[in-house]
Amino acid sequence: MSDLVTIDGSHGEGGGQIVRTSLSLAALRGVPVRIVNLRAGRRRPGLQAQHLAAVRMAALICDAEVTGAELGSTTLHFAPRSRPLPGEYALDVAQMRKGGSAGAVTLVLQTVLIPLAFAGGSSRITLTGGTHVAWSPPAHYLAHVYLPTLARWGYRASVHLDRWGWYPIGQGVLRATIQPHEPTAPAFDVPAPGKIRRVWGLSAASNLPRHVVERQRRRALEALRKAGLRAEVDEVDAPTRSKASKGSFMFLVAECDYVAAGFSALGARGKPAERVAQEAVRDLRAWQRSGAALDPHLADQVILPLALASEPATFTTSAVTRHLLTNAWAVEQFLPVRIAVEGDVEQPGRVRITPSVSFQTGAFQMG
Repeated sequence: MSDLVTIDGSHGEGGGQIVRTSLSLAALRGVPVRIVNLRAGRRRPGLQAQHLAAVRMAALICDAEVTGAELGSTTLHFAPRSRPLPGEYALDVAQMRKGGSAGAVTLVLQTVLIPLAFAGGSSRITLTGGTHVAWSPPAHYLAHVYLPTLARWGYRASVHLDRWGWYPIGQGVLRATIQPHEPTAPAFDVPAPGKIRRVWGLSAASNLPRHVVERQRRRALEALRKAGLRAEVDEVDAPTRSKASKGSFMFLVAECDYVAAGFSALGARGKPAERVAQEAVRDLRAWQRSGAALDPHLADQVILPLALASEPATFTTSAVTRHLLTNAWAVEQFLPVRIAVEGDVEQPGRVRITPSVSFQTGAFQMG
C-alpha cells in the first residue's frame, strides 16, 4: 500500500467536503488516508450521519479497511484493499443514526461517482435519504448542471429521482447510473459564460397547499422579468413516501454559450413562498452581474475532475467560497497538481488548475 496521507480535517472551512474529497481520492488512488480533527470547529464536531454514509459507501466500492467510522468520531482511518469495483450498491442514510436522518444523498453520490467512473465497468447506485436539503446540492442541480458539465470531460452518469426527501424526514430515493470514463482532453478556458440562451426552472412542493408552488412560480417570473430575463418555470407536485414529509423548492437554470449555472432555494416553516423564489432569483442575478462563468457551487465541484484531466484549466467564478479554497487544498494533498485561486473570499475570482502529470497515463498506481 502506498504511503499514508494524513489530512487535517479542521483546515479551511473544516467541513464535510474535506472528508468526501479525501475518500474519493483515497479510493481512486488506492492510498490509505488518516483524517484527524474532523469537523473540529462545528457545532456538532465529528462525523454526522451523511458523512458516515459517505464513508460506508466509499468503503463498499474499494473494500476498504476502516476505523473510526462512528457518529461523532473526530479521527478516521480509511485504507482501500482493492481498486474501485463496478457493481450495484444501495445505502439508506437513515440507517447511520438511531431515529433516522435526512442526510444529503447527493453528497454521498458525489463521493463515489468519480472513483466508480474509473472502475472499468458500469455501476448502479440507489441512495435513500435527503434529496433536497440545506447545505447540499439538490438532486436537480446534479442532473442539470453538475453531470452535464462533467460530461465534457468524459464522465458519463445519470440520475433519476424516484421520490423526494425533505428535512427532517428524508426517505427520498435517488438512483444513479455511472458508466466507464471515456478519456478526453478538451481545453477548459472559460473566462465568461457567454450569452444566456435560456432560463428555465421549476417550483415544487410536497404535501402543501397548491398556492405555494403557484406563488413561488409567479414571484420568480416577475423578478426575472424585471431583470430583463424571460424564463419558463414548471409547477411540480413532488412525490414523497409520507404525507408528513413537507417542503418546497425553487430551482432556476441559466443555460449559456459555454456553461450552465444553477440556483435554488428551500422553503421552511413560516417562510413565505415569495421569499423562496426571491432567494433563487437573487443568487442568479448576483452570478449574472459578476460576469463570471461558473456559479459558486459548480466552481467547487469541478476542482477534482479538472485536477484529474491531462490539460490545464482556467475559469472564473462569481464567488470564491471557503468551500472552494478548502477543496482545492484537499485535492493538492493527493495529486501532483497546482490549484491557484485568485480573488477575495465571497468575491468574483479566477481559478487555474495545472496538473503535472495525467491520471490517464497510469502515472498513479495502486499500492
